[in-house]
Amino acid sequence: MTQIPKLFCPGQKLLRVITHFFQCSSAFINGAFAFLFLLSPTQPTLAQEKVNLLITGGTVITMDTQRRVLDDGAIAIRADSIVAVGPRAEVETKYQASKMINAHGAIVMPGLINGHTHAAMSLFRGVADDLSLDEWLHGYIFPAEARNVSEDFATWGTRLAILEMLRGGITTYADMYYFEDTVARVTKEAGMRGVLGETIIDFPAPDNKSLPQAFAYTQEFLDHWKGDPLIVAAVAPHSMYTCSEKTLQDAAALARRNGAPILIHIAEAPFELEQSRNKYGLTPVAYLSRAGVLGPDVVGAHCILVDHADIATLTHFGVGCIYNPSSNMKTAAGVMPVIEMLASGEAIGLATDGAASNNNLDMFEEMDLAPKLQKLARMDSGALPAEQVVALATITGARALHLEKQIGSLEPGKKADLILVDTSAPHATPMYNVYSQLVYALKASDVRTAIIAGKIVMEDRQMLTLNEPEILGKARDYQKQVSASLTKPAEK
Repeated sequence: MTQIPKLFCPGQKLLRVITHFFQCSSAFINGAFAFLFLLSPTQPTLAQEKVNLLITGGTVITMDTQRRVLDDGAIAIRADSIVAVGPRAEVETKYQASKMINAHGAIVMPGLINGHTHAAMSLFRGVADDLSLDEWLHGYIFPAEARNVSEDFATWGTRLAILEMLRGGITTYADMYYFEDTVARVTKEAGMRGVLGETIIDFPAPDNKSLPQAFAYTQEFLDHWKGDPLIVAAVAPHSMYTCSEKTLQDAAALARRNGAPILIHIAEAPFELEQSRNKYGLTPVAYLSRAGVLGPDVVGAHCILVDHADIATLTHFGVGCIYNPSSNMKTAAGVMPVIEMLASGEAIGLATDGAASNNNLDMFEEMDLAPKLQKLARMDSGALPAEQVVALATITGARALHLEKQIGSLEPGKKADLILVDTSAPHATPMYNVYSQLVYALKASDVRTAIIAGKIVMEDRQMLTLNEPEILGKARDYQKQVSASLTKPAEK
């Protein structure tokens, strides 16, 4: 072994100094790297939970009981449900997703709820306008339906309506029409949520020519969709002016045997009120109460011509009532007393009605018109403020459909139905109050992404569940058919 000359051998003390220096340096470097690792915002931790989707950034409007608005929020979604809503940094730290959506520059909010429509009637858009409801229905719509409505018509009319509704941020709708089993199939294929009512009416309908057929079809429809995660099958006796008392009672009994909702038009026009008073000596609400139809499973469309006693009755029975401002103005049907009804504790939703009496399915337009109509009718600029209007289109709209435990707000445990609304357009700039912006400035065309039950159905304005060119082509074909049918003389 070669000996190192003593000249080059350091003393014991010097060796200890050198060793201590390198030990300290190594500890310092390792500590620095660990510190930088922990500071990294993108570095996952062992405690992170896996979710399917993270939506981060943007202004999150929860519509929860505290009405929380998160300026830089995030939402974590697993399967069809929301698992977390909170500040972006907090949610990003806790969850790791297989897909992320950057919501910067957008409002993230619950999907809009269209509380009353007739989806397939989108193919009758513009058929007859500038008429009273009575003349419009009996002179044009009922005859046009008898000549044109088929299962294929219901298929493509519903697809056209869903296309329009999804593009405008509507994630749930309540429907009253014919061939509702087909409507339900089309709705589910599109990934949309629906409360879908098969119409029962005293005269021959396009799908069922007699009441026994209608009741048998409706029972099969209820059986088919029972327990479906997206479709709530309902019974829809049309109204007191198209159904006898026995038909109304039998329809209500059918619904209640099956635990299904009841959808019905209530007090929607002056002729209905006049007819009810002349025939029964009662208002439409009092008549339906006497007949045993009203209850906490009922959703009443319009509820315009109601007095204080009627409002108390509707509230007592827990009936959900749906406000349709555009349609009501267009047919000069009247103004729903929304302020008084809300004050009584009534659950009020917002809706477009059908495209044949509106003539679109634009809930942003309804949000804009809903407060303006109330302010003008009452000559009170403070009536129905913007935040309350957004609630009508979301959480109280869900309550009116008796679905508030599932949808209407962004909260853990609820279904992941939400939309992203872009705020970068000139008409959306600047923004001081998010509720006012939604009600008075933003448009349906500002909706850029829609998610229903955790599934993205539209992303950056691209439809993912519908064939838009095919739907529009079929609608143009039906326009020719309907136009030709209207030139025929009425059947005697």
